[in-house]
This record gives sequence, C-alpha cells and structure tokens, in this order.
Amino acid sequence: MKNKQYTSTILMVEPTAFYYNPETAVNNYFQTETTASQEEIQQEALQEFTGMVSSLRSKGVNVITIKDTPKPHTPDSIFPNNWISFHEEGTVVLYPMFAKNRRDERREEDVLGVLEEKSFFIHDIIDFSSAEEDEVYLEGTGSIILDREYELAYACISERTDDELFVEFCEELEYTPVIFHANQTVNGERKPIYHTNVMMCIADKYAVICLDSIDDKKEKKMVCDYLLESEKEIIAITEAQMHQFAGNMLQVGGLGQPYLVMSQTAYDSLTEDQIKKIENYNPILPVKIDLIEKLGGGSARCMMAEVFLPKK
Repeated sequence: MKNKQYTSTILMVEPTAFYYNPETAVNNYFQTETTASQEEIQQEALQEFTGMVSSLRSKGVNVITIKDTPKPHTPDSIFPNNWISFHEEGTVVLYPMFAKNRRDERREEDVLGVLEEKSFFIHDIIDFSSAEEDEVYLEGTGSIILDREYELAYACISERTDDELFVEFCEELEYTPVIFHANQTVNGERKPIYHTNVMMCIADKYAVICLDSIDDKKEKKMVCDYLLESEKEIIAITEAQMHQFAGNMLQVGGLGQPYLVMSQTAYDSLTEDQIKKIENYNPILPVKIDLIEKLGGGSARCMMAEVFLPKK
C-alpha cells in the first residue's frame, strides 16, 4: 500500500521572540530587514501565527501547537520543518542546521513528549545533527521535498543542502534521490536558492515548480521526467512569483478533502489560469503572514511540520 502524500495533522511552533535573523540572511535572499522594534514585530508575528492556526483549524486540520521558550533566543523557531520531520513508520528525523542560533530550536524531548501524549507512536529517531561539526547541513523538508507515494526525494543543492548527506537520508528512509541545482537572480548574479521548498511543492496529483530556476537543461528535463512519471501535472511558476513565495506551499488534509495552504502574498501573485489548475484538484487556503515572510524569508510551508506518525 502506498503512503499518502498529505496528512491532516500539523505541528506548529508559536513564537515568543520572532525577529529578523542576520545569521540566516547570508544565503537567504528572501529576507528583508525592518526598523520596527522587536516587541512590535513579535506582537504582529503572533497575530499572523494565530490567524493561520485558526484558518487551518476552520478547515478541519488538526494543528498541534507548541510554544517557543524565551531562552535561548531562537528568532526562527516559527519554522520547525527545518529541524524535524515525522514519518509513516514511526520514524522521527533530526537535521543539521546552517545557522548556529537555529540549532537551539531542536527541542525534540518536548515535542516528542507532546506527540506521545496525543497517542502518536514513535519507533525510531534518526539524528543527522552531528554533521554540523563538519559544517555539513541538510535542513529538513526545507531542503528536501518528498513524494511519499512514489518514494522520491527532490533536493536542490546549496550551502544548506549537502548532496552526500541527502543521499544518506534517502538510503536510510528508502527514497530515490533527485538531485539538481536551482538559482535565483540576486543583484544581477545567479545564486543558489537556499531551500528547495521555496521553488517547488509536491501535492498528490500535481506539482507547483519554478522551472526557470533550474538553469541546466538536462537537470530541468530530469526533474520534469520524474514528476511526469509519478503522474503529476506540472504547474509552472515564474521566478518573480517564486519571490512572492508561490513555491512555498503545502497540501494538507482537511474535512473530507485536501487543501493547498499558501500565503496571501503567494496567492495574489498567481494568474487565474494557475489558480484554476490548482483548484481542479483541491481548494486553496491563503493565509496572511506578510511580516513573517519578509523578516523570516520563509512562508506558509516552512511554518508547518507534517505529522505522519501512526497512532498507538
């Protein structure tokens, strides 16, 4: 029996001190600084977070929230999918993080304790985080896009996505690796995109992807071939749309049907034709997270860690 591509249970981390993180900005070209105070930013980010949780729950999504701790200060804790992932057989994976101040986000004992209290079964923990000692990184489902049904794992290589460690992940979890390079134009130069999940999203029957970011024609054809062989309709977005977070989407299960969750910014960037193609498969659920996107350089998908663990 094939694994299901989406889940109706999502883990989200409520921020206590969300802020622009200069440690991640060195290779996340989606981040934008602000002159607002930390208190003002935290208040607005919390409102956006709460609104997103409410929107998801209104559609029948089971959202488990965990509150961040004030100390140590982790400005990006709102993006838990980079340090942990949960899999169908009861496997939990922990990942090595590029920014030193993001490593403190790993609160696996707290998180796993909450999930076990809610009757989720945890069989095994695979911990890749020691790779940080060798300055090797693989940032969870930011770096890796999983096609769970067809057991394919896609990754564009960057400072935060090491190809050898990615292959090791695929061997451990029995996925076929699809490795490529994706770039964005920054001040006239082509630079690696920091996370695969800002340029592509895989749903059960379709994929939203910025093909323009894959400069190598052979790699572009290879990615398209894998998507088509796995029976996905390819919905292409432009690089300009990618910069509005139109690649950073996640399909989640709701009441009787899946939804594609994306930010309002991403939704507003889409054409009528793209919206129609997506809505042929499932409704769209836009959430307003403008501040989180600008300062954090991540969007709706980054805020959700999917829980595929079986129940006891």
